[in-house]
Amino acid sequence: MSERLSPGDQAPDFTLPDSEGNKVSLSDFRGGNVIVYFYPAAGTPGCTKQACDFRDNLAELNGAGYQILGISPDKPEKLAKFVEAESLTFPLLADPDKTVLTRWGAFGEKKNYGRVVQGVIRSTFVVDPDGRIAVAQYNVRATGHVAKLIRDLDLAG
Repeated sequence: MSERLSPGDQAPDFTLPDSEGNKVSLSDFRGGNVIVYFYPAAGTPGCTKQACDFRDNLAELNGAGYQILGISPDKPEKLAKFVEAESLTFPLLADPDKTVLTRWGAFGEKKNYGRVVQGVIRSTFVVDPDGRIAVAQYNVRATGHVAKLIRDLDLAG
């Protein structure tokens, strides 16, 4: 099992392809706040709900200075279909070999319907302008998570 990240830790940098095959690096966002979230699979009900929640709150998050990056083990082609189907307007990144997921502690043992399995641990991180973890949340719920995050970041008007 990989180490979990905690507030104050340096965020592990990464470069991954987005849904169009363009390389996106965490360091591209240095100097601003970035919400990096890890989800199991594009197009599944929970992941769709979570992505659409981010999409529907993007103006508020962007307005408060937060960019969004979603990462899953899906290939860019599957991400492209997901982006198009759900009209997503923030980058989704492909990590099919799960290297970044593992480095961020978002892949490992989890409980699924009472059984312990290896898989993606639905997780959300806020990375500050200096590239440090400001918020680390593991095992988040797909539904209601974005609203809670907005409250936790004190962005709710």
